[in-house]
Amino acid sequence: MKTKFYKLFICLAASFLFACNSNKQESKNEKKEIWWKEAVVYQIYPRSFKDSDGDGVGDIKGITTKLDYVKNLGIDVVWLNPIFSSPNADNGYDISNYDSIMKEFGTMKDFDELLAEMHKRKIKLILDLVVNHCSDEHEWFKQARSSRTNPYRNYFHWWPAEKGKPPFRPGNFEVDGSGWRYDSLTNSYYLHYFSYKQPDLNWENPKLRQEIYAMMNRWLKKGIDGFRMDVIPFISKDTSFPVITQADLDKNYQGRWDIYQASGPNLHTYLQEMNKEVLSKYDCMSLAEGAGMTTATALNFVDPDRKELNMGYHFEGTNLGYVPGYFKKMGAYSLVDFKKVYSDWDKVYENKGWGTIYLGNHDQPRMVSRWGNDAPEFRELSSKMLTTFLLSMRSTPYYYFGDELGMTNIKFDKIEDYKDIETIAEYEKVKNAKGDLKQFIEDQKVGGARDNGRTSMQWNTMINGGFTTSQPWIKVNDNKAAINVESAEKDPNSTLSYFKKMVSLRKEHKDVLTSQWKKILDNVKL
Repeated sequence: MKTKFYKLFICLAASFLFACNSNKQESKNEKKEIWWKEAVVYQIYPRSFKDSDGDGVGDIKGITTKLDYVKNLGIDVVWLNPIFSSPNADNGYDISNYDSIMKEFGTMKDFDELLAEMHKRKIKLILDLVVNHCSDEHEWFKQARSSRTNPYRNYFHWWPAEKGKPPFRPGNFEVDGSGWRYDSLTNSYYLHYFSYKQPDLNWENPKLRQEIYAMMNRWLKKGIDGFRMDVIPFISKDTSFPVITQADLDKNYQGRWDIYQASGPNLHTYLQEMNKEVLSKYDCMSLAEGAGMTTATALNFVDPDRKELNMGYHFEGTNLGYVPGYFKKMGAYSLVDFKKVYSDWDKVYENKGWGTIYLGNHDQPRMVSRWGNDAPEFRELSSKMLTTFLLSMRSTPYYYFGDELGMTNIKFDKIEDYKDIETIAEYEKVKNAKGDLKQFIEDQKVGGARDNGRTSMQWNTMINGGFTTSQPWIKVNDNKAAINVESAEKDPNSTLSYFKKMVSLRKEHKDVLTSQWKKILDNVKL
């Protein structure tokens, strides 16, 4: 069954790769404006890439030491997950200072050196921008929670407790599922769509928006080449906070809270303002994490005539096959389902805008474990198949570090091995409901615990795979002896070698990037 699926998938990738014609969307005179369309983007999770100082945590200097490796992959752009100061409730997605570097990762001097060395190698750098929320340890929030009359109070969303409990909003990393947290200092609740350690910022406040734009300008003036914007569709809220029932969700938002959260009344006004105040002033790249984005709404973000963002990535593909009502439990899906998702999304950008393509990132399991077969006899074939698909689509491809080696899920056997706030919270939910905890752990081995994709880069066969000389922050995969850079670089038939060849092929045949295409295999049995 698996072998048949691989053959069909290769046919699928081949049909995408070779069914192009020459009706280009852009002329050669516009080439400078579309560098981000032709780019291959490589995502680095700094905590797990390379430790330079032996503390068990990857850092900025570690990345700098490996830039020649990145360059030899053929990479054009590196996306770094957050490197800003943070107490690390959510591994850097809870920022306490947007203008300083997390101490575990190094110093601003280290960052400046990294940026200079990247540009020396003609590699561009985009940073992860987290502005739907910040850390509860940010000075803004410390001030805001001190008094109802504090000038920073309206940088956040508050609900006075004397009005009773606020209408339900989901808090994705909370065991009780609530997006409101009671704060006794001012007898009020504050809104947090994620952890209570990540209070949502109030974009209705123009002073807050100007603070964010000023910060973005500072980083772009420093020389970075753009931003990946974390859950950016969530920044606008209906601040009257009406009661939303399941019937409302079913009728207007496909039954999904994330689509409701991505439908704020002023979202596109804010993005257009951001473009005017910041993005339009630079030759930079802007990417939306498209939480709640659908094929019907995607162009609102990336239509160039709207002057908002360049690209956004959707979750319809990565959510394929999950069983409703369970946390990342894998069910059945067909190749037809897969083809339909990616064909439908390609059609969105047929005449306007631009798409993205990815099969793994820091929020997903490892690509080959999720979409192929990571058994030793199939792992390399699966990885090559998936690489063919990713690098032959008419979109900007995003490739997660280690996937070029065919790194696999670590498949932890007990909850104590997990570090991720999301998985731990979901485990507690199952525990409180007296659910099947053993089955929950089994589901995470394949379906999607985020830590599967956060284990360290496997550089060689040495202790800890060459990532660190001390105890790593998270366990290293036991298969490091078989899957590592050093071994793969010596093998012309390795997954790594194939990745490099596909990148080269993509750059040689740039017509694939901007051409129209049609399906040549559309048999429903496939």
